[in-house]
Formats: sequence, structure tokens, C-alpha cells
Amino acid sequence: MNYKLLFPTYRNRFLFIRKNLERLFREQKPELALNLGTGEGDYDSMIASHCGRLVACDINEQDIEFARSLNRDVEGLEYRIEDALGLSFADNTFGLLISVDVIEHVGRPERMVEELGRVLKPGGIALVTFPSLEFPFTYDPINRILSWFSDKKIPQGAYAFGHEYLIAPADFRKWAAQNGLEVLKEQNLSGYLIAFLEMYWTGVIQRLFKANADNLQDRQNRKAALRPTTKEPMLARLTDALIALDAALFGKSRHSVGKGFIVKKKT
Repeated sequence: MNYKLLFPTYRNRFLFIRKNLERLFREQKPELALNLGTGEGDYDSMIASHCGRLVACDINEQDIEFARSLNRDVEGLEYRIEDALGLSFADNTFGLLISVDVIEHVGRPERMVEELGRVLKPGGIALVTFPSLEFPFTYDPINRILSWFSDKKIPQGAYAFGHEYLIAPADFRKWAAQNGLEVLKEQNLSGYLIAFLEMYWTGVIQRLFKANADNLQDRQNRKAALRPTTKEPMLARLTDALIALDAALFGKSRHSVGKGFIVKKKT
């Protein structure tokens, strides 16, 4: 069971990708797609069903080994070790690119957007999510208050999960424009209600149980780590109801835990 689908913030990102893939590629699938930063590979079987062939890559070799085992029966799926700041692919290679909460880990996010724009074909689509610098106060009041007085942060709340920095949506829009990427859609992912319900404890859970809690290269896996499968838990429907309520109440707010963008490379 993919236990992560019970967490509203994670589930929200997953639904953003799945729903938009279903909407955008219902009639015609892209021939070649890239999942940039696949992690444990729990999105790959779903993404692969919406394209002819999928390349899934990550910088962490141990995550790639697990993902390859998890999705060994998925046709048209290839795994590679890649650095998001210097991809080995030729220019104009992919008709579709997915990147779920990767850009906040690479150290030079603007450089990753350059690479994204380079490897996309003209007319190609990218779906990108990231944790927002404009997170709700109810998600991480300690770091929000600290930000009023200094640059000091505690590694919890919005800055758990190995986040040394967060992404301002305005910066992503600027980087996209600089690299010939047109923003087709921008969506809040998790508002004040979900933020309050996940305040601090999800970062602690990840620290305790995720194999590569900081999402770092060559981090040793914990023996007691929980690894996902591709099976969706039935209780995810309750999570979906919570997500729908949160979106109805706070979907148009300036503040959200995460952001989802759809961008298109200009022809």
C-alpha cells in the first residue's frame, strides 16, 4: 500500500498530476516523457499509462534501485541516474516532463528550470510542483515568525523534508519566462485547513520512517524504513474529501503549502 496517499499534502500533489495528465492527454499521448526526480518511483506506473515511453530519473542510486524493483512489470519504463542541474539528454527530447517536489532540493533552482526548458520539445508540456515560500501561517508559525526578524530557520514544518529553501511562485514564473516556458495553469496545493492538520508532525514522521528522509544523494537507507507500493488505500477517499473542503475554503488564497504549475515550451 502507498501509505503516503493518506497524507493530504502528498495526495494533493498526486491528484494534481493524475487529473491533469488525464485532461491533457486523453486523446493523444506524448511519445516520450521524463519523470525528473522520481524518488521511490511511486508515480511512475501512473505516468507511464499516459505516454508511449517513460524515462524516470533521480540522483539517488538507492531510490532508483527500489523504483526499478517496484515497477519491474511496467512496460516502456526506463530508469536512469541523472543530475537535474546537468541532464544528459539532448535538446528538445521530451514531449512531457513531470517534476514533483524536486526543485527545492537541487541547490540552484533557476538552473533546473533552464534544463527543463532545454530538454522539452517545442510545444511540450511540463507539470511541476514545489513547496511554496508563501505557506500558510497555520502550517509553520515558528518559521513564519522567525522570518520577520532574521533568516534563521528550524528544520521542521515548512523546512522539514530536507528543505533548506522554498520556492516563491513569482520566482518560478520569472524563471519559466526566461526559458521560453508559458504558464498555462497555476494551482494552490493545500491551504490553511490542511496546513493546520499537518503542522509539524508529518516532518517528524518522515524523519523517523522514510528511507531517504532528506532526499539526498547516497544517503543510506534505514533498515526500518517504510517503502511504498503502487496500491492505493481505500481510506484515500477520506483524504480526497478533506482536500475538496480545503480547496473550497482556501483554493483562491495567496497562501498554500505547495504550488502546481503547468507550463508549455513556446514553439
